[in-house]
Amino acid sequence: MTAGRAVNLAVIWQAAAHLLAYPDERFWRRLPLIKEAAEPHYGPFLSRVAALGPGELAAHYVETFDLQRRCCLYLTYYTDGDTRRRGLSLAALKARYRTAGWELMEDELPDYLPVMLEFAALDPSGQALLEEHRAGLELLLAALAERDSPYELVIGTVCAALPPATAAQREAVMKLAAGGPPAETVGGYL
Repeated sequence: MTAGRAVNLAVIWQAAAHLLAYPDERFWRRLPLIKEAAEPHYGPFLSRVAALGPGELAAHYVETFDLQRRCCLYLTYYTDGDTRRRGLSLAALKARYRTAGWELMEDELPDYLPVMLEFAALDPSGQALLEEHRAGLELLLAALAERDSPYELVIGTVCAALPPATAAQREAVMKLAAGGPPAETVGGYL
């Protein structure tokens, strides 16, 4: 990978991390800087959110990411669901970050997509982490497209910046799309 491509990816990941955060006052204050640095990558998204404005975008964000299970920004949910296995996946992610010299804030889960994108922007192993969660990213992209969400444009840019999906990744997406995240039974009841 060339140095220019690495810098370009860092800009894509970092901008996406900010654009996928809840659109509070900080989001709107940062937007001019993000526009300056990443307009070529996120211009259509920036235009759509400018037309929506703060109140409407905040309502859309909550309706999309907080109330729709299919639009989850916590990527281990797609592969692990709400099972005990997800706890192991989260612990493994924390260990991975720690090995790279990262410590998360107490209120952050390691599978939160903006956290993973920040990591990818700052650590060479971050892109591999995103690739490992390609199935979840593709499912999120499809769900956002169905809702005609402006956030589809952000996730689409992230997916397009990754290497093309492998046959195994495409198969994982189809399997998850058909069956959904795993469920766990406790005591024999669903």
